Amino acid sequence: MTLTPLSPRPQRTLISRLQPPQLIALVYIVGIVVGTLLLHLPGVTTPGAKLNSIDLLFTATSAICITGLVVADTAEVFTRTGQVIIILLSQIGGLGIIAFGTLFALLAGRRVNFTERQHLVQQINALNVGSVLSLVRTIFLYTMVAEAAGAALLALRFVPQFGWGEGLYHAVFHSISAYNNAGFVVMPGGMAQYAQDPLVSGVIALQIILGGLGFLVQLNVLAHWRSPRRNRLLVYSKLTLSTTAALLVLGTLALLLLEWHNTRTLGDLGMGGRLLTAFFQSVTPRSGGFATVDIESLTNASLFLMIALMFIGANSGSTGGGIKTSTFAILLGSAWNLVSGRTELITFKRRILPENVVRAGTITTIYTLLVFTAFFAMLVTNPELGFTHLLFETVSAAATVGLTMNTTHLVNDPGLLILTVLMYLGRIGPVTFALALNQRQQRRNAIKYPAEQDILVG
Repeated sequence: MTLTPLSPRPQRTLISRLQPPQLIALVYIVGIVVGTLLLHLPGVTTPGAKLNSIDLLFTATSAICITGLVVADTAEVFTRTGQVIIILLSQIGGLGIIAFGTLFALLAGRRVNFTERQHLVQQINALNVGSVLSLVRTIFLYTMVAEAAGAALLALRFVPQFGWGEGLYHAVFHSISAYNNAGFVVMPGGMAQYAQDPLVSGVIALQIILGGLGFLVQLNVLAHWRSPRRNRLLVYSKLTLSTTAALLVLGTLALLLLEWHNTRTLGDLGMGGRLLTAFFQSVTPRSGGFATVDIESLTNASLFLMIALMFIGANSGSTGGGIKTSTFAILLGSAWNLVSGRTELITFKRRILPENVVRAGTITTIYTLLVFTAFFAMLVTNPELGFTHLLFETVSAAATVGLTMNTTHLVNDPGLLILTVLMYLGRIGPVTFALALNQRQQRRNAIKYPAEQDILVG
């Protein structure tokens, strides 16, 4: 009897051996490198634009990490080609590089294996592996529809103002920038001219909110709206929607109160203009990056509020940064439990697992240490810039917001490199980066050590 030799087991590629956090960390680095090389191409910057390689690296990172911080006016230093490259990088970064690669694989007819599906689940915060491919298709279709609708509405204002070609370009560019929470603006004269325009400010604000809610929440709300009985509203959706609404209302009211008599921001506007501008500035720190007032002209109390809103950020699985609204809500609930003497965290008649409470605390701790460390480094490398200016810039970069107190162009090259790293870590998440560095598989220890009761906390 002859034995048939066993066929050799196919060797796994380097990519297939990477854990999801490692792959996410790697592909964003690759995206930054490719984006930087594209911005070095001839015809990308305008003649006379004085941008060095660090400036272009910073810009590419700001685009792929959907931040919006710029070292110079995007409309002035980049040609139309350069602007298109920047907005395409923002679109790819907003939807997720891995999700884009999966879409192309599906269009090419290639099967997506289980490992690749795990990577997708990690990036887009899907609930399970089985439905992730259909979810990717739905996300892309939904995104295109949302951006097209936003562009159509903005065109109603921009086409009469700039003509068909230029108007449509501005409508599409700023709709993509807003929905992906990128914050890039190529509008002549900036967004301040539309501070009291309900169409432009309203559409941009709505796009920022939708992008900051996250795909899963949006799709869950739409499914529930179409068929409430068959598609229940998830507890996560209820938690993030209620927290988002509370932050928007409180932020708007606080800015109205703090800036009511400030003639450099809201003081000279009518009642409707004040309300619209305050609402817009309450929306944009959630990771939008657009501004219809001069941020540097805000009062110190308003600046502190903006920093706090940027630190909290948008929702998990969205195009926004920060510690995320669900994390913030869980921390508040845990604090209330401690004060009230409760042992379990309950929200919308559901118990929050202790593991999620610990994760929320861990994320906030790592994020806070990251911001403090980077802020200290910024103070050391840029001592000539003000304390508040650098703190605002640091939090804006870490939360991938893109708002600035007119500081970015004054930061030196070492400071720009610090902000570049911050934007990268803010986009992939500091926890994801930490997990990516830990290549060893965690093994459960069978030995159970006795608990120590004599440790004082608080």
